Amino acid sequence: MRYSFCLLACSLCFAAELPTPITLAAAVSAATQRYPSVRVSEEQLAATRGAINLARTAYLPRFDVYGQLNRATHNNIFGMLLPQPVIPQISGPVVNSTWNNVWGSAVGALVSWEPFDFGVRQANVEIQESGRRRAETAVRRTQFEVAALTADSYLTLAASEQMVRAAEAGVERTRTLETLIGAVVNAQLRPGVDLSRTRAERALAETQLAQARQAAEMARATLAQMVGVAPAELEIVPGRLLDAPPEAPSAFEAASHPAAVEQQAAIDEVKAREKALDRTWFPRFNLQASTFGRGSGAQLDGTGGDAFSGFGPNTGNWAVGFSVMFPVFDFAGLRARRESEVHNERAEAARFEQVVRELEGQRNRAVALYRGAREVAANIPVQLDAARQTAQQAEARYKAGLGTAVEVADAERLLTQSEIDDSLAKLNVWRAMLAIAETSGHLDSFLDLVK
Repeated sequence: MRYSFCLLACSLCFAAELPTPITLAAAVSAATQRYPSVRVSEEQLAATRGAINLARTAYLPRFDVYGQLNRATHNNIFGMLLPQPVIPQISGPVVNSTWNNVWGSAVGALVSWEPFDFGVRQANVEIQESGRRRAETAVRRTQFEVAALTADSYLTLAASEQMVRAAEAGVERTRTLETLIGAVVNAQLRPGVDLSRTRAERALAETQLAQARQAAEMARATLAQMVGVAPAELEIVPGRLLDAPPEAPSAFEAASHPAAVEQQAAIDEVKAREKALDRTWFPRFNLQASTFGRGSGAQLDGTGGDAFSGFGPNTGNWAVGFSVMFPVFDFAGLRARRESEVHNERAEAARFEQVVRELEGQRNRAVALYRGAREVAANIPVQLDAARQTAQQAEARYKAGLGTAVEVADAERLLTQSEIDDSLAKLNVWRAMLAIAETSGHLDSFLDLVK
């Protein structure tokens, strides 16, 4: 309950900090800071930093402390027992079989340190470092994707609002036309079918308006989800988005895109694992020091001591040594693991090439979309002017008794559609510019143009 209250309080604080109405740059900034997927990537990055610290602890000496107290029999048998984890070992001379039991105790400490390792520990640290770098690139890629999606949602909402305005103007014109034709029909200068047709056109315009409002509310809900506020509290400032856009930036380098950078980091991570495997098939050297004490109630003749004999250690020892271990037959497994990593590296390299090709394809499609959108935007004013003149002439012809209601309705519908196309033409050019910016991996230049 307390945790939920904290989350609610944080959400309210975020909402209070968000400017209203919100600009495109502010919406992108809010989304990249607050969207959950970004926080997921940031926490994963923090986890990789912890993994690096864990790998660095391999440089530290190992210090183990052990203590034991038991009550057991003390028969000992002559002979060898192969290493196994089930049967406890008994030390001391061979004695006759007995069911007598005594106290046994042991306590000790062991310090072990590997003074040199032919680069194994450093290679393991580099693996974790490469994982951290990959996590950092994942954070940047996630932030970029969220920013691009937010900008696209913002443009969608701006376009939807322009469609609503054009649809409202269309409804108002059909109502005015209905009033005009109704007066003419009531004066019995025109047949009643003209009024019916006009009412149908008004209903059609109102349906179109309802659909435009629905699309606007859906776009508002999407943008509100990205920035973390309630849809009813969201208001945008289109700004320069309603003006003629400038030329789109032409700089493009696929390798600098966040997705490509992340994939390159994945290749580097595999290479780090290969390097660690190359350093693994070496002897392991350990400098060790131990001190320990043991106690036992058993005597050399097989008898036991008093009731508490052996309850605590009564014999001490210490040792200092230098040990070497070389896993001779591990080379086969290491060779197989390295071969697997080589194929993993080739797979990641192929994915990098795939990412670059996809970005190049997206770039080409975005440029084609941009060129087409500019041509449409340049032609729309001619279409809009002609539609307005057609609507005026159709209405004048109808008033003079030279035209029909169908001609007026068609002209009004063409004018409404032309106004919608005009309101969307410039925004479509901006959307194409956003698509180009997405392929370049940088939205800063696009956001600067919108300010």
